[in-house]
Amino acid sequence: MRKLGILVLVAVLAFAVLGGWQFGTSEVANMEFQDDLHDLSTQVGVGASYRSPHTDDEFRDAVIRKAVDRGIELNADQITVRREGSGMATTMYLAADYTVQVKVPGRVWILHFTPNSTKQ
Repeated sequence: MRKLGILVLVAVLAFAVLGGWQFGTSEVANMEFQDDLHDLSTQVGVGASYRSPHTDDEFRDAVIRKAVDRGIELNADQITVRREGSGMATTMYLAADYTVQVKVPGRVWILHFTPNSTKQ
């Protein structure tokens, strides 16, 4: 009976570690992706010597590439690109809206993330 209790405890701990790891990696990837969005949004006024995105579609593509680097799957309709101002006073707002599934045997959690380029 004691061995069965130990086996159950080890199984419960293994599921907790597995779920915790998946939650943790999803949160860290989201935080890093938010930093990437902030960095991309500051490139709107960068000069021609550095190849930075210029059109909204180029910014969307850059966001998708950054997401892939972080293990996040996005498509263009999940990304918001908004410009405000003009010339050197232009500011860029980038945001994404996505979900991640965290699966452990017998349970699935859906995490919803909405990172954006503004520091919070």
